[in-house]
Order: sequence, then structure tokens, then C-alpha cells
Amino acid sequence: MWSLRKKLEIRPPEQCLPGRAIKMRVPERHFVNGHALAGPYPAGLEQAVFGLGCFWGAERVFWEMPGVWTTAVGYAGGSTPNPTYEEACSGQTGHTEAVLVVFDPEKTSYDALLRIFWESHDPTHGMRQGNDVGTQYRSAIYTFSPEQARAAAESRERYQAGLAAAGYGAITTEIRDAPQFYFAEDYHQQYLAKNPRGYCGLGGTGVSCPVGAPVSA
Repeated sequence: MWSLRKKLEIRPPEQCLPGRAIKMRVPERHFVNGHALAGPYPAGLEQAVFGLGCFWGAERVFWEMPGVWTTAVGYAGGSTPNPTYEEACSGQTGHTEAVLVVFDPEKTSYDALLRIFWESHDPTHGMRQGNDVGTQYRSAIYTFSPEQARAAAESRERYQAGLAAAGYGAITTEIRDAPQFYFAEDYHQQYLAKNPRGYCGLGGTGVSCPVGAPVSA
């Protein structure tokens, strides 16, 4: 019980692993679409970062979206610089598994990304998704502008109403300004394209999210 409880608590910075200054080496190009993985990105594109459980399946739902230019998986929201996958899974970094989404706002919208985010997982699960348990599986939205922060908060209110009507509890999703995104190891990038039969623990609630609808008072 003690071990499980510690696995579900985000550690303060002073209790996190020290990490390293050296950045993770990643492929130059996206395995699926051939675009730059870690940048530089073309002018006019925007970024978003989401955490919705195991990042293998989470990345795929975004790279399949029209208007998404590139995606990458990594770690965000914690304290350990440039962690390894094993360190993130230990619960001693404070990070959640995250997906970086670089998109063209002329071809898709941040609201559309939010809809995919909410509908692709259960944001009421706290520190887990399905059978995946730990702080590294927590739900998160990391925003890059006041407009993104406002859209994320409003979409959370809308989706909470739908979830409550369907009998779900309170949303536990963490929403805050985007912290440093640390790229994950090469073999994690576009994992399900390289391993089509690989594990995907992604699963939504079946409740649709009304994108762009006004929030009721």
C-alpha cells in the first residue's frame, strides 16, 4: 500500500532524480510524414502539448489528424532534466508522458486538438489510464499562450458537464503554462507506426466533447 501511494504522488523537486544536461538524441525526421521532429518548424505553425496516458497511442491519434505537421513523444511537467523512460516510469521525475503536436492553424484548430484530447482518454482517472498506473500517466494540457489556456479551461468546463451527465466524476486534468518538453528516446518516437501490433492503452469514455460551443453559466 505504501509503495502504491508513493507511485500516485508527484514528488517535489528536491526528491526527484538529478537527470542530466545532455539532451536525448532523436531522429531528424518523423517516421510517418518525414517532417522535422525536433525543429526548426516552418513559420506560422503552432505548438501544443498533451498528456493522456501511454504516449505511444496518444501520439498516433494526433499524427493522423489533418493539419498536424509533426508530432513527438516526451516527458513534461516534472523536475528531472532530460530523463530516460525508466526514470520517468520510476515516479521519481515528476513528469508525465506527453505528446508534442505541431500544427498548422490554417488547416486545423486548437479546439479540434482539444476535442481529440478529451475524447481519447478518461480525464477523471487521476494518476492512471486504464491498467497503467502512476504519475507518468496523468492527464495534462500544457499551454503556449493565453488563448490556448482560455480554450483549454473552457473546453474542460464543457466536457465536465457532459461527463457528469454520463455519470463520471470530476476531471483531474492538469492545465498550466507549457514547461520544458524533453524528447523521449528514439525507439518511442512514432512507436505504433514502427510496431503496428504494439501496445496501445488509449481508451476514451464515449462522451463527445462539444468543440467551440459556448460555456453555460
